[in-house]
Amino acid sequence: MLGAAPETRGSIAAVVAAYRAHGLFTRWPIAYLPTNGRLAFAAARGLAGALVRGRLAVHAHVSVRSFWRDAAFIAAALTARSPVLVQLHGTGFERFYDQCDGLQRALVVRLFEGAACVATPSESLRGWVHGIARRAHAVFLPNPVTFEPLAQDSCRGKLVLFLGHMAPEKGIFDLLDAAAAVRGAVPDLRLVCAGDGDRIAVAHYAERLGMADAVKFTGWVGPSGKRALFESAAVLAAPGYDAALPMSLVEAMAAAVPVVATAVGGIPELVSDGINGFLIAPGDSASLARALRRLLVDRELAARIGAAARDSVRLRHAAERALPRLEDLYAAMGVQRNIVHLKAA
Repeated sequence: MLGAAPETRGSIAAVVAAYRAHGLFTRWPIAYLPTNGRLAFAAARGLAGALVRGRLAVHAHVSVRSFWRDAAFIAAALTARSPVLVQLHGTGFERFYDQCDGLQRALVVRLFEGAACVATPSESLRGWVHGIARRAHAVFLPNPVTFEPLAQDSCRGKLVLFLGHMAPEKGIFDLLDAAAAVRGAVPDLRLVCAGDGDRIAVAHYAERLGMADAVKFTGWVGPSGKRALFESAAVLAAPGYDAALPMSLVEAMAAAVPVVATAVGGIPELVSDGINGFLIAPGDSASLARALRRLLVDRELAARIGAAARDSVRLRHAAERALPRLEDLYAAMGVQRNIVHLKAA
């Protein structure tokens, strides 16, 4: 398995950590090679040695940011006639492909069609893969989410949570506009921004809106910090202009946090407007403000939406549902489960 180092921020590290937590590395003979940064050379050497020693299957986690580096690993495995599972993460693949020249597009299609399978985190992205690489075997593979017990004494208050990269395309400035509009009805509203990005620009904009006192920045948070934020958040806002299906949104819903998100990418596949969350159009800060106000003022509605969100994620992203799909793909590529585990079962 090729992917980001465990300490890396992002969906790849989060998904691989969930695979480990739910026993995938125990049930299957997986050797993990981190490929990011300075670790890429060691990963290349390790993969080359494994390919020389004999036939193996390769599971490559791929994001737009690292696409061409990952493509080199995938091409090496395909040249050695090893079956390859390409698992796409994050967003921006459509825009990335549109910006490629003719030769680069041909290489993308060649990699997708040469892989044993291309796994996507949403049906919409699976459809895009089929649209550019018609002979590719593309499947929807939900990312597994860990369900923590809900805190009985959690006090959600009036906290609006934003998780992710603070940049215009993530809708952070639309969220600030909406939060400022809601403060008249909810004067004790607080906005917590957890993630990286242009914190200075966001702070300056909040000050211009007269709500600098209501905005808090935590920086990037790990799993335990994220759980603590979910326990206290009244609503998660995900107002980005482009998304596949953000792990932060899925995790929030699993924690019974009501969400307000833009109807982009794979989000409408999971969020049904008014049932287990609220959907808005990108850039529509007025609708974002109305949805936030409803959830912050009507606590019965928020509780009902949060419970429905948790149930929806359990049906689709619980480990016992998500992992068997991946394990079926491993079996189809000829990988044998660990003998010790089979005896124990």
